Amino acid sequence: VQLQASGGGLVQEGDSLKLSCTTSSHAFSTYVMGWFRQVPGKEREFVAAIIWTGSSALYSDSGKGRFTISRDDTKNTVLLQMNSLKPEDTAVYSCAARTSFWIPWEVRSSGSYHYWGQGTLVTVSS
Repeated sequence: VQLQASGGGLVQEGDSLKLSCTTSSHAFSTYVMGWFRQVPGKEREFVAAIIWTGSSALYSDSGKGRFTISRDDTKNTVLLQMNSLKPEDTAVYSCAARTSFWIPWEVRSSGSYHYWGQGTLVTVSS
């Protein structure tokens, strides 16, 4: 399964950015999809996840209220809308797919995902 993330870039503090992750997999509608981010020298950090039906989502404390994850199964795409960006949001953002059940304490763990896309760099300047 190949995942293709895009939408990163250089923005200013307070700006918005929308990341997109697309896959050609015909099983996309059965995947739990997640977004993670990583800063060099630090561990990968959970950002958001969405259940295969789109009816439930989880967010990191840092993203809650600012980020919104959504999915469009007709386009095999998961989106991450990021508003009110802060310099500390600067990181490489990666999307991931999980083929197992929606278990809230598991979907926050990068180790529970089975497929990963390449990252897209988000840089927020102050």
